[in-house]
Amino acid sequence: MFRNEKTWAGFVENNNTDEFHKKFDDAVGEVQKELGRNYPMIVGGKEVFSGNQFQVRSPADRNLILASFPLASEEDALHAIETAKNAFHAWSQVSYRSRVQIFREVADIFSHEKFKLAATMSFENGKNRLEAIGDLDESIDFMRFYAEQLEINEGFTKETRSASKNEKTRSVLKPYGVWGIIAPFNFPSAIAIGMTSGALMTGNTVVLKPSSDSPISSFKFVEAIYHKLPPAAVNFVTGAGSIVGKAIIESPDVSGIAFTGSKEVGISGYNDFVTRTPRPFISEMGGKNPAIISKTADLDKATDGVLRAAFGYSGQKCSACSRVYVQKEVAPIFLENLVTKARALKIGKPWERDTFISPVINESALKKFERASEAAKRDGKVLCGGSIVSSSELAAGNFVEPTIVTGLPRDHDLVREELFIPFLCVQEFENFDEAVAEANKSHYGLTAGLFSRDGAEIEKFFERIEAGVTYLNRSASATTGAMVGAQPFVGWKDSGISGKGAGGEYYLLQFMREQTQTRCD
Repeated sequence: MFRNEKTWAGFVENNNTDEFHKKFDDAVGEVQKELGRNYPMIVGGKEVFSGNQFQVRSPADRNLILASFPLASEEDALHAIETAKNAFHAWSQVSYRSRVQIFREVADIFSHEKFKLAATMSFENGKNRLEAIGDLDESIDFMRFYAEQLEINEGFTKETRSASKNEKTRSVLKPYGVWGIIAPFNFPSAIAIGMTSGALMTGNTVVLKPSSDSPISSFKFVEAIYHKLPPAAVNFVTGAGSIVGKAIIESPDVSGIAFTGSKEVGISGYNDFVTRTPRPFISEMGGKNPAIISKTADLDKATDGVLRAAFGYSGQKCSACSRVYVQKEVAPIFLENLVTKARALKIGKPWERDTFISPVINESALKKFERASEAAKRDGKVLCGGSIVSSSELAAGNFVEPTIVTGLPRDHDLVREELFIPFLCVQEFENFDEAVAEANKSHYGLTAGLFSRDGAEIEKFFERIEAGVTYLNRSASATTGAMVGAQPFVGWKDSGISGKGAGGEYYLLQFMREQTQTRCD
């Protein structure tokens, strides 16, 4: 029976957190010995190196070269697609039981190696150790949960009632063919593995393009699984989105796309992909996620929940809380407590034990933070943060202060547009209907949270809020932290296209199409 990995929670329950930190520190030492190595692409079951490379540097220390990867050409991407197409028949004929077994084996490998994989991620995309181990837990959960779903549904085949006495009919879900997987930097293991597993486990073949900011974690997965599959069932191609991603989306030999990233890239990719012929495009495209704080709320829980949701992984989650609507009666004390807690958060190297605020991913994110801060100072009031960290020990990294802003007009760009940085806009409201209306006044509809002890408000929130993932009184995090198998992660409106959530019972269905098989006596 499927159970979530929950590594940190297990150490806490056993009162053994020092052992967790020792394991992570040991893993950091192991990872540091491997920095700077050359990595290949994997195409057609072979490792492919290239002299034309790009470097991966740590966002926590831009002088630290972590790896070099091939900079693929359009021809490289098209070759990977062709080999995946040629491998489709062989892989699609492998029994679902065999596919399930392969993914369970890889999940066990990841469970055994998770501290080293998490430490690698801390260097690669700047996640602190708890965020990184959570990413690995989610990766493992995806593989095991989807394996169980395939098993429970017997490979998604079932008998239907017969139309006449001499007929027997079955409904069979079959894979489409080649899937392009375009993964983001922020969950380079969990999201890459979740999307790739969904496609592969259902019998499709795959071309995976990771983010150029964080390709190492995705490589570790492909490295662990590709030799267990027919050659070219999974292909790993690195390089620029404008070249590799474009080739995948424009290829007529790609049957489906699974994408996680920005709304602009997702909508553009979707429009290009379905222009020639209808094809499935599974996407998650970010959010501008609100939390509503009622005057009846437990304000200690509310400030904890908002703090963790807004500033966990420096706001670089599509589910991050970036808007708060707080009732006027409690706004002063809520803000005072929230600002006090935000100022106490430790900014530091992500692999260090007590770090909470980690770096933003790259120079583009730094510039976005600068522009947002300038606009906030001009058009609103910055209660804390608003500056790039300049201390000597962090100067080589992309570190910024967690920032809380009030007094902006409700239609201001900072209130409406996704930023993907540790930047929180707080607005006041007088009545609850007003708060829900403002929360819904967004192109996005990914996650939303409420802190209230009023039964009527709670029911109204769940009835009216326009978001796919919703939480009530969740001090662990107001809008983030969906658990595989428990909280399917799905976006409404411009946050997603398919309306089916990752980590949920309907997710695998998207990678297959139905065939009715009728046999007559």
